[in-house]
Amino acid sequence: MKKSLKIIAVTCVAGASSVLFAGMKSEPATGTQPPAADSSGVVLIKNNNGPTLGYSINSGVKILKVDGFSFKDLNKNGKLDKYEDWRLPVDERAKDLASKMSVDQIAGLMLYSVHQAIPALAGPFGRGTYNGKLFKDGGVDPSWVTDQQKDFLIKDNLRHVLVTTVQSPEVAAKWSNNVQALVEGVGLGIPANNSSDPRHSAFSGVEYTAGAGGKISQWPDQLGLAATFDPKIVQQFGSIAAKEYRALGITTALSPQIDLGSEPRWVRINGTFGEDPQLAADMARGYVDGFQTSGGTAEIRDGWGFNSVNAMMKHWPGGGPEEGGRDAHYAYGKYAVYPGNNLDEHLISFVDGALKLQGKTRMAAAVMPYYTISYGRDIKNKEDRGNSYSKYLITDLLRQKYGYDGVVCTDWLVTADEAKTPDVFLAGKSWGMEDKTVAERHYKILMAGVDQFGGNNDAGPVLEAYQMGVKEHGEPFMLARFEQSAVRLLRNIFRTGLFENPYLDVKKSAQTVGKPEFMTAGYNAQLKSVVMLKNQNHVLPIAKTRTIYIPKKYVAPSKSIFGDVSPEKWEDAVRPELLKRYFNVTDDPSKADLAIVFVNSPNGGAGYDFNDTKSGGSGYFPISLQYGPYTATEAREHSIAAGDPTEPNVNDRTYKNKSVTTANAMDLKIIHDTKIAMKGKPVVVAINISKPMVAREFEKDASAIIGSFGVQNQAILDILSGAAEPTGLLPFQMPDDMTTVELQDEDIPHDMICYTDAAGHTYDFGFGMNWKGVINDARTRQYVNRVIQPIISANGNMVTISSATNGAKIYYSTDGSTPSFAKENEYSKPFSAEKGSTIKAIAKVYGVDNSGLVVYQIK
Repeated sequence: MKKSLKIIAVTCVAGASSVLFAGMKSEPATGTQPPAADSSGVVLIKNNNGPTLGYSINSGVKILKVDGFSFKDLNKNGKLDKYEDWRLPVDERAKDLASKMSVDQIAGLMLYSVHQAIPALAGPFGRGTYNGKLFKDGGVDPSWVTDQQKDFLIKDNLRHVLVTTVQSPEVAAKWSNNVQALVEGVGLGIPANNSSDPRHSAFSGVEYTAGAGGKISQWPDQLGLAATFDPKIVQQFGSIAAKEYRALGITTALSPQIDLGSEPRWVRINGTFGEDPQLAADMARGYVDGFQTSGGTAEIRDGWGFNSVNAMMKHWPGGGPEEGGRDAHYAYGKYAVYPGNNLDEHLISFVDGALKLQGKTRMAAAVMPYYTISYGRDIKNKEDRGNSYSKYLITDLLRQKYGYDGVVCTDWLVTADEAKTPDVFLAGKSWGMEDKTVAERHYKILMAGVDQFGGNNDAGPVLEAYQMGVKEHGEPFMLARFEQSAVRLLRNIFRTGLFENPYLDVKKSAQTVGKPEFMTAGYNAQLKSVVMLKNQNHVLPIAKTRTIYIPKKYVAPSKSIFGDVSPEKWEDAVRPELLKRYFNVTDDPSKADLAIVFVNSPNGGAGYDFNDTKSGGSGYFPISLQYGPYTATEAREHSIAAGDPTEPNVNDRTYKNKSVTTANAMDLKIIHDTKIAMKGKPVVVAINISKPMVAREFEKDASAIIGSFGVQNQAILDILSGAAEPTGLLPFQMPDDMTTVELQDEDIPHDMICYTDAAGHTYDFGFGMNWKGVINDARTRQYVNRVIQPIISANGNMVTISSATNGAKIYYSTDGSTPSFAKENEYSKPFSAEKGSTIKAIAKVYGVDNSGLVVYQIK
């Protein structure tokens, strides 16, 4: 800035700027009287050819006038600092502000709060008080800032808050304004960057009415978005969700979850875009482009602006290949394994998707590593530690090889101490660093190249880590390391316009969240996500004149993460008043023309039961994808990885020959019983699918099968009645049986033998039907069989394998195992095999995809 510029500190600005009263029409400012604030104490100042500024009269912030423009004097020093000058590039502002921050302030910026409900809960999770009182005690405004929030915002300088449930959009907006007013008046005036996990799930019993609004737009699960095979729908979702997030005061999305769903038993596969790396990459790109891109007057610079929400892609380098399907939120699921040597495909959704956008924001603003130890993947330092602790995965791979300089934030509680048993959710997940102190864990993470600590409200351990770095490397090195992370973190606050105006118009927020056109878009996406797997004799669609019978739906007993137990119950599968708008309904199967059975996919457990250890067992069990009892006779003789301080005597996590029964085995009985009760009349099975399942158990009892992924019942009825046509496609394979599940490799997609039904249709990735039959369209041509299955042929005992895909390498095995992508398994020339041998082969194009599995028996 030129030295001749005259800078004046004022409380009202005339000329190129005008005063805006929040929620009111803009009027030019006249005179020099202080501008009026709205009822919440917020004043808006409009710049011609510049952003509207918002500040709280209670924060002590004044307005500076420079060159006829208005700027906020956030640090109250009476002059325009670079970071306060909205005309400058984001990086220049961020570097200037980082240089002004104390070590304590940077440490606070590195924190990401534990989950915050608005209003606060009574406990034990997310407990909060208001002047010592609980919200349920009364006399508390739900939009007030809690005692605990004031503490970590002011004392610990925290500026990243994870928001969970909100009472209403209005309450969320008021709370956000209160938080921003609080932090605006402190120190350098750095705004809060509030965030959210995904919050747009559909609720099955909620009714959609065209033209009506709702609490927030409802969309299918992420797996359902994948089932549309349409990245444009995902981008539309991102754009709409971002507008709703901003109206709630949320500027960072802890999403998308772009782990490759290569392990069918993993409980979190329903939050992925399925098992295909190319589909996942395109969906990830659309998602992030939608969330981050602002257009028109909302754009500030380079695609970023007031409608932008920072997307935090997760979980680097892919949390999908959990051994046995067990999840890493628990010590019993801490290991991700790579028996197929297939890490490269798990990176595709990141490096070719979320980090290679079509929009101007270029790449996802942040990334979250998963809890897992990516077992054996650190080829440089040979360390097996949680991903956030791995310098190889974070610095060497993500930052250096793939050029990423955005924010890296740990998953929640990775620096905290673990529980005394492996099955506790609400405890630390410091996998591979369990024997270190909390401060040592923070230091290891900082040195790995991570910027932020998820689920940590306390700056103390970060400051201890700083001193460890000073001792080892000197003060200049450690200060530069802190400022490097500060710049990354501040970029995401500057880009979204929070430094200029973090305040919300509460009325506008209420009108934006769940507005009718958003609800309609979400509902249409739900319809497009439904997959029809079977339609024998064209039993679907069902005419409205038909009479249907629907048995009660079974809800299996469950246990929450807090230990609360919900007993089993029976309930209406669909609200009777909604159902009667579609069909004639009867409770007597003998009077029905057909039956519709609503079930959930098998809930085969978590793969661990601590009670087993009390009788001398290891605690480890199979996770089943079938309803009926299952014994894991084909499981691994020995687990690939094992070891945790909570189980010092368990050196092998195998569950071979152990048995399990799914919690909702009753669903299979309901299907069978309904088939008998209908005496040959059609039975339609509608499944809410959360992961792949064995259809063999019930397919022959069903005349038609509809699969959905977290949609409203109304959307299913619209499909069944013909009001909409099914267009969804399977985003993963459906296994033929549990043997193929056990024999597949956790890290390889498309490597199971798929179920083939009575009509000869194979439930493979990309399969789906419409009213005319099997879908074969532009989507299937783009994503299905991108790498063609190899062809195996034998002349006597000489075996030849070929691939029709250019650039593909073929890997094979002769012992019935799934071939790993290792040099010793690579096909180069014909080979001899003994009679009775089972040959398995997969073709692979590195950095692209692999084919389906081919099995050949030598006769």
